[in-house]
Amino acid sequence: MHTPAASQSHADPRPVTPPAGTESPRTYSPGAGSPETNAPAPKFGGRFARLPALAGRGFLPLGLFARLPLAMLTLGTLTLATSVTGSYAVGGAAAGAVGIGSAAGAPVLGWLADRFSQRPVLLVSAVLNVVAVLAVIAAAYLIPGVHDVGAAWVVITAAFLAGLSCPQVGPLARVRWMALTAGSRRAGDSTDLDVALSYESTADELTFVLGPALVGVLASLVAPWLPLALAAALTLTLVPAFAVHPTHSAVPRRAAGSRVHRGSAPNAESRPGSRLAGMAPVALPVLAMVCMGTFFGSTQAALSAFAAGFATSEAAGLLYAVMGISSAAAAISVAYWPAGFPVTARWVAGAAAMAGLSTLLFLPTDGWGMVLVLLALGLPVGPVMVTVFAIGGMVAPAGRLATVMTALASGIVAGTALGSSLGGQLAQGAGHSAAFLVTLAAAAALFALGAVAAVVVRSRERATQAS
Repeated sequence: MHTPAASQSHADPRPVTPPAGTESPRTYSPGAGSPETNAPAPKFGGRFARLPALAGRGFLPLGLFARLPLAMLTLGTLTLATSVTGSYAVGGAAAGAVGIGSAAGAPVLGWLADRFSQRPVLLVSAVLNVVAVLAVIAAAYLIPGVHDVGAAWVVITAAFLAGLSCPQVGPLARVRWMALTAGSRRAGDSTDLDVALSYESTADELTFVLGPALVGVLASLVAPWLPLALAAALTLTLVPAFAVHPTHSAVPRRAAGSRVHRGSAPNAESRPGSRLAGMAPVALPVLAMVCMGTFFGSTQAALSAFAAGFATSEAAGLLYAVMGISSAAAAISVAYWPAGFPVTARWVAGAAAMAGLSTLLFLPTDGWGMVLVLLALGLPVGPVMVTVFAIGGMVAPAGRLATVMTALASGIVAGTALGSSLGGQLAQGAGHSAAFLVTLAAAAALFALGAVAAVVVRSRERATQAS
């Protein structure tokens, strides 16, 4: 599998063989195309019409709504635990346990998917997650009125297990798109992958806006347990449907006991060097996603303090959604960016824009001014996320693509927790402007990592061409 960056500048004339350490993917054909042959260009719908032609019409809505439970889980747990126990401390601890569990469990589920294929891992994790989410609901109602975090260990443990077992639909969908677009990238065209990753980032943004909104509406109008019950129902129905969708057969599976050999052809999944050396470049995009999460978490914390000054802290969610809207729109636009604009340049330019626009966060004194700043700030965020996921696929070692994709998602979760903690402490002691310093620092770190990634990717391209 060729890297997106290499595909934009050089088409390798040599025949492509399956990566060492992986089994050849079974042919998947939704009717319009397959990973082995390019789907015909649709007459209507532009570049995004290529996606259902590659994966089938049902895959896009299925992948979109199957990831919704993850977007509902943290806030749903926070709302339920706080409402039933009457303790913000218990609610916060339970929500934090979900985040920690998800950050720890995602790479494990990705590794298992690489080893045993996506279908069994998703099916088993869906069942375990439903049991864990129902346990959160039951545990919350078993300890009503408990205000001490230590006494609420049952609900906190259940919340951790719910996060740990949460099916990683978004990262695994990206793995499928990388397999489905492999044929066009071998021919030197990365457009399909750019379109697919743009869609995936937009889908993430939409679900993480829709999910919390559903939690708020259902919990306030019906009952605090209903959002988690709905999340469990969606997991039980949609995740298995995603698991057995025929696109899962397009993903190469690492053969049992396989290793990456030095004699293997270097490409997106097979590269020279030891297993440790192969994983080393992955640290760059993973660290970038930690910085992205820190950017998100600190912004949320700072906006809570900012909103409390002219309205209520709850208005921070509405302000934060503004950035999500512009980020989603910009992520969609990546599909139409010129092929001559390589992924490493996108990362550096996008992160530089994030850092520059972050300085504007210190200026607004009212809600409308902040809305305008957040609309502008969201514009480089979506493209940077699309780019980092693309580079993660480029540097993933043989048979480790699902592991890398889930590690990237885990990095966002861990970074969000870090940013929320740092931003919250600074906002508490010195106001929202101090918390925005964390946002600015995270964007600057993203820029620095992008510059390093550009050097790493360029050297890998030279090594590929030389071999």
